[in-house]
Amino acid sequence: MPLRISLDLDGVLADFAGAFREIEVRLFGPASHLLPAPPEAEQERQEQEAPRSPDRRAAIWREIERTPEFWTTLQPLVPGAIARLHELTLRHRWEVFFVTRRPATAGEAVQRQTQRWLAAQGFDLPSVIVLDGSRGRAVRALGIEYHVDDSVEHCLDVIADSTAKPILVADENAAAPAGTRKMGIAPVQNITRALDILEQATLARTNPSLLQRLSALVGWR
Repeated sequence: MPLRISLDLDGVLADFAGAFREIEVRLFGPASHLLPAPPEAEQERQEQEAPRSPDRRAAIWREIERTPEFWTTLQPLVPGAIARLHELTLRHRWEVFFVTRRPATAGEAVQRQTQRWLAAQGFDLPSVIVLDGSRGRAVRALGIEYHVDDSVEHCLDVIADSTAKPILVADENAAAPAGTRKMGIAPVQNITRALDILEQATLARTNPSLLQRLSALVGWR
């Protein structure tokens, strides 16, 4: 049986933080240094109809929302990684799902924008799921075996609500949060390393001892 894999978009494949920073500089100048608000946090705020505070972060989000086809304008975090993922998907017959929780912007629906972005990066016929609830429950419903994300909270959600093994893509310039391996999360520095692990997991399907060694190495239980 082929692997069933799900991947988050922002912070894993797409450089949302870079796009956020570009808008920040355009609006407020290079001296401004805000931490990017994750797209899922903004989407959750909208779903709860919470008031938007009149600050710089809110102004940046308003600019994002009125940018036509904003989600098609992002740069890849690692050039060529999505094309490599596509090649591995075809070679190993993986079943791949891209999951995200992004606010709507001017232009097409979030799903369509995301699909067109992935196709432009080299992954044809992408299966994109725009979530409105628990990541763990979605992963369980899809029968996912490996999930790649940039959020410890999402990885813990996956562990709590499914049997999938999470891979955490951390910041290349920072150490992974302490204790991630003990929690059953495999930390990596970028999507390239995550794809290496997924390929090793594929090869280990027919070699139980290799799978055990891989699990011990990355922290899976």
